[in-house]
Amino acid sequence: SLIRKFYNAEKESLKEVICWGSGNPKREFLHVDDLGDASVFCLENWDTNSKKAPLDIEGKPINHLNVGTGEDISIKELAYLISNFTNFKGQIIWDKNRPDGTPRKQLDISKIKSLGWAPKISLKKGIENTLKYCSDEFLNKSIN
Repeated sequence: SLIRKFYNAEKESLKEVICWGSGNPKREFLHVDDLGDASVFCLENWDTNSKKAPLDIEGKPINHLNVGTGEDISIKELAYLISNFTNFKGQIIWDKNRPDGTPRKQLDISKIKSLGWAPKISLKKGIENTLKYCSDEFLNKSIN
């Protein structure tokens, strides 16, 4: 929704974009193509019965894997990054009367990395690709 907000603000020459909370919480973002790649990778390379299979803290084979980037970014940093990509020159207002949500959401991806998988698409490249891919019709839908 931040991409849409900043895209529309720039297109409509708005002077400000209002974002919820303080911008301090951190989030992790994974490009959908990396998720698809990880899914195929696991189907082809992960056997819970293999001697090389990742184990839990009790030494038992795990039956799930976290898929992510293992890196997070504050919502504030993300907003400024997206504003740069969309060439938005206005002010970003942080509505601290709105909730921040969970302070941090970051995955431990060490198990899937131990199998040989890692994400390939950076956050910056993902934002750039999203802006190129999405049509004006999609990005111009109203945001509540």
